[in-house]
Amino acid sequence: MMGRGRGFPLSPREVAAAAAVLASFGLGLLGLYLSMPALDYGFLKLPRTLEDIRILRDHLESYTSDYTIQVLMCYFAVYIFMQTFMIPGTVFMSLLAGALFGVAGGMVLVILAATAGASSCYFLSKMIGRPLVFSLWPDKLSFFQDQVARRKDKLLNYMLFLRVTPTLPNTFINMASPIVDVPYRVFFLATFIGLIPAAYVTVRAGTALGELKSVADLYDFQAIATLFFIGIVTVTPTLVSKGQNEVHA
Repeated sequence: MMGRGRGFPLSPREVAAAAAVLASFGLGLLGLYLSMPALDYGFLKLPRTLEDIRILRDHLESYTSDYTIQVLMCYFAVYIFMQTFMIPGTVFMSLLAGALFGVAGGMVLVILAATAGASSCYFLSKMIGRPLVFSLWPDKLSFFQDQVARRKDKLLNYMLFLRVTPTLPNTFINMASPIVDVPYRVFFLATFIGLIPAAYVTVRAGTALGELKSVADLYDFQAIATLFFIGIVTVTPTLVSKGQNEVHA
């Protein structure tokens, strides 16, 4: 595979396409903001710390009970926007979902929003992302392309393994999957199912924000070991199939 060379990776047409998508999101978010009932919105901001989450929770708890649909729509739109444009902080959004909607409601919200956001990023990357992925992650992209080519017959298992474990960043998976020809059906299923364990960890932590000292506490050794165990279980069929093929070759 060859990149586009040095310099800014996107062409003017690709920049214009990205700007058009960004503007569409901006107009949509503005429309949702204007449709919200009157309130002092001075506290609103994209969460970056646990303190930001606690402030949002304290201000939104009663508001959410009165205007549940509006809050859900805004949460969903912001989460998709952040994932589409690779804006860090979705872990804090997942914590907020737990704080506002509990474990069950928060998990449903986060899994749906994260799957939709990852899908939006997938299609944006399919449209204009190739030069950007080549520029940002050339080594990771070569590795990922090789692994996908080796596992065509059991690709869903491999993609589930990547989603469950922190082997590759989710942002990279979202951007690179269309570039290395991961079918959207496989991408969607792996995302929807594979994000469940991590969503449970963060959403459950969000229900007890007072006990959380830092985001690092979310993924202690036990949590990471559990995620890797689940990941190994998902990828085992791929390894067994590969071993059988080598024996019969």
